[in-house]
Amino acid sequence: MLRLLLPILLWSTIGLPAAAEEYIRSYHSDIQVAAGGELTVAETITVNAEARDISRGIFRDFPLTMEDEEGRTIRVDFEVLSVTRDGRPEAWHTEPVFGGIRIYAGSADVLLDPGEHTYVITYRTDRQIRYFGNHDELYWNVTGNGWMFRIDQASARVTLPEGAPVTETVAYTGPLGAADTDANMRVRGNTAVFSTVRPLAPNEGLTVVVGIPKGVIAPPSAEERRSWWLRDNLNMILGFAGLTVVLLYYARNWTRVGRDPAAGIMVPRWDPPDGLSPALVNYVDNKGFSGQGWTALSASLLDLAVKGYVTLEDLTSSITIRRTEKPVAGHLPAGQMSLMNKIGEPGQTLTIDRAHGSEVQAVGTDFRRAIEKEHRGKYYRSNRGYVVGGLILSAALLAVLFVFGNVEPDLLVAFLVPAFFAGVFGSFAVNLGKGLRRGRSLVSKIVSIVILGFIGFVALSVISGILVLLFSELSGSEHWPVLVSAGGIVLVNVIFFFLMGAPTPLGRKLMDGIEGLRTYLTLAEKDRMNMAGAPKMSPRHFETLLPYAVALGVEKPWSETFQTWLATAAAGAAAASYSPSWYSGHDAGGIGDRIGGFSSSMASTIASTIPAPKASSSSSGFSSGGGFSGGGGGGGGGGGW
Repeated sequence: MLRLLLPILLWSTIGLPAAAEEYIRSYHSDIQVAAGGELTVAETITVNAEARDISRGIFRDFPLTMEDEEGRTIRVDFEVLSVTRDGRPEAWHTEPVFGGIRIYAGSADVLLDPGEHTYVITYRTDRQIRYFGNHDELYWNVTGNGWMFRIDQASARVTLPEGAPVTETVAYTGPLGAADTDANMRVRGNTAVFSTVRPLAPNEGLTVVVGIPKGVIAPPSAEERRSWWLRDNLNMILGFAGLTVVLLYYARNWTRVGRDPAAGIMVPRWDPPDGLSPALVNYVDNKGFSGQGWTALSASLLDLAVKGYVTLEDLTSSITIRRTEKPVAGHLPAGQMSLMNKIGEPGQTLTIDRAHGSEVQAVGTDFRRAIEKEHRGKYYRSNRGYVVGGLILSAALLAVLFVFGNVEPDLLVAFLVPAFFAGVFGSFAVNLGKGLRRGRSLVSKIVSIVILGFIGFVALSVISGILVLLFSELSGSEHWPVLVSAGGIVLVNVIFFFLMGAPTPLGRKLMDGIEGLRTYLTLAEKDRMNMAGAPKMSPRHFETLLPYAVALGVEKPWSETFQTWLATAAAGAAAASYSPSWYSGHDAGGIGDRIGGFSSSMASTIASTIPAPKASSSSSGFSSGGGFSGGGGGGGGGGGW
């Protein structure tokens, strides 16, 4: 009984799954080469369908690009002539895929019967012949290397025009890039026949090369070459033309409104120019607020404390601003008046910690708005209208590129990568340009930013090239100009967002005065003492200029100078008795160090209390010398649906 049942058991466990496998039993391609270089191809594909991957039919992907004899990516012509199944016409439709076209054989409303079905897909394609100095050739990827099924037998027959002998043949098998030659070849007159000697696994293919004598295939005319060149390079023409237009737009408008007025003579000074408040010193010096305005707000709170209107309590995890009984005398700057209104009546407090983050955020918003409302356009013009115009122009040019260029829909996702890096490189160049602002000439700043922008553009080119290589075999190097030019347009917009703004003549004059104040605050004590008319160091002088040192980011050297003065004999009794009534804290070290440390960390402490934004839901030789499986024209792959 066991001897009888054992063969049946083996058949049921081995034979049945094999019968249920979906695969391609045979794949034959008949390629007719016309005297004009046009190919008419009939692919006969016999598949075993089991209603899993192949339930309605099969699909065939065909690339619309290839590399010519000089290694350039060119676009080829392609037209489906007919599709049949089991000898009868079959419904079919196409849709674009990245770098090519997908042909669906079958209907969404009709399910296949399980078993074998034979499809014949006939199409016409052009520009597939490669022209060398001493011969021409057809380098043709018969099956493509993208099939999801194994192919038991693959074959091809290439027929040249009548009377044209086949001069040489080569065949490659295996995955993309392999140079295996597991195929038989035979030549008879103008016909070459190729057939594999082993099954091809999924993503393996058959590629053939046929040599053609010179003169058999008519080379393209000069007019055809010009027309093809324009079509092949349309992406590059539209992309780099758009980039050039955006550059010219910004360059022209920058020369009109974006250039900074020439700097005047800088003279060290120990008072703010034109009596500017600390917040306005920060605003003018940075051509807008630095650190989202928290540095200016910190400097204003220190100024209010020094004037006696508030006290500052530096606790371990919070800062408390308490209104004093001192009435406001005269007129306070707009930003400081906004802060006083938010703090409230004498005795009331404003607490800066995470629990009050939303309230602190509102205080900062009102503070910035009050200053900008009073002084917008007086010291600095952002020229945002020109930037908005550049953004609109850039969007229009990118739309032209993506609509009228040879751009695949899937490339829109790939574009996000160079666009992201363009933003990163542009921001880096801008931030470094801001860092170079002090003590550098206008020309050196601009040259630095332009050089960094160029380096970023080169990096974008490299990244875009890598992206093209990483995409599927249907892609071609024609997509490189799209990624580079589009990323370049983003980079130009980011850089000129910074460069387009410029100080007014009054703002430029004040910037010279502010630079003089910064120089005074950072001078060594012996240099400061040598200045004619300079006030002597004292607690009052230190406190008066401390808010301005914070606004200019030089509170550390100013505090160190004061701490050094306190340690001298000249300080005398002032050193022993100095303790500002407007500040209390728990930092270690001398009083000068404590005040300076608190001042330098105040802005970051305030910024850390702000709640985070909510996340959104949202060659001249024959190709036998360097060919491989998957090379040449044709190719692609397919699967079931």
